[in-house]
Amino acid sequence: MPATQLITVIGATGTQGGAVARALLADGTFAVRAVTRDATSAKAQALTGLGAEVVEAELTDEDSLRKAFDGAYGAYVVTPFWEHRSPERELTEVRTLISAARATQLQHVVWSTLEDTREAIPASDTRMPLLGDGRGEAYRVPHFDVKGGAADALFAESGLPVTYLLMSFYWDQLLGDLKPQRDDDGTLALHLPVGTAPVAGIASDDIGRTVLGILQQPSQTIGARIPAVSDILTGQEMAAAFTTVLGEDVAYRPLTAEQFRGFGFPGADELGNMFQYYAEFPDSYNGRRDLETAHAVNPRWLRLTDFLAAHPEDVAAIRG
Repeated sequence: MPATQLITVIGATGTQGGAVARALLADGTFAVRAVTRDATSAKAQALTGLGAEVVEAELTDEDSLRKAFDGAYGAYVVTPFWEHRSPERELTEVRTLISAARATQLQHVVWSTLEDTREAIPASDTRMPLLGDGRGEAYRVPHFDVKGGAADALFAESGLPVTYLLMSFYWDQLLGDLKPQRDDDGTLALHLPVGTAPVAGIASDDIGRTVLGILQQPSQTIGARIPAVSDILTGQEMAAAFTTVLGEDVAYRPLTAEQFRGFGFPGADELGNMFQYYAEFPDSYNGRRDLETAHAVNPRWLRLTDFLAAHPEDVAAIRG
């Protein structure tokens, strides 16, 4: 492919979009137009320094999106559900993105999606609460269900050349809000609420490399559902990775999903449901994320120990 082919990256200062922009810029096969709401931010300026063209656009403003897509070969498209936590707004964003992509005749759209968990969890299942405002559709895990349900259908009906990138749990969260904590007995412990189930996860840098591989193989990836996954590990195996990198024993002491929902912060009920989906429906979650398929697209994937070792300051902060 000519080096002049341009990829527009939506959400380029976020976790997913930032990883995609950096991977494309490091590889050099494609030029990058990084889309953000604030081109003066530090993250936006860092992308400029790496060689990206940085532009501003709003996902509810089709004119701004048309300008962002104009002249591009393809685009990486992700919606910021957690900024507003509104299924209705997310679908509005998707419709606007699709309309702008069709108007500018993009030749390859990589759509960041998830599955509709309601396919695996019937409405009669009482293990976790149904979520909604009581006036519209009810969801199990809204940020999954909206994408895998109505949003995927909108992309399928659009006629656009789409690759459906099936996202996974971010290993990065294990260095953030979900990092090991030192318990009252002095033990460092990982309190991930997934029981004994293995969980498909990915380092954010691998998201970028996966998208690069997808864009480099359009004949094989357009119309396909490609899993973004590095490895599938139990909580015990995740704790063991921390033990290896920290040089200190890290225990695995899982919470229950009910305990997690009980924390009461905005979105705790939804995240509790998500973790319960991981824990109690692993055939649905992991079964959709085939490692062989993912590694064929991104053969340079990171093991969890390698990911942790690449973030020494964050790991050192856990030790205290």
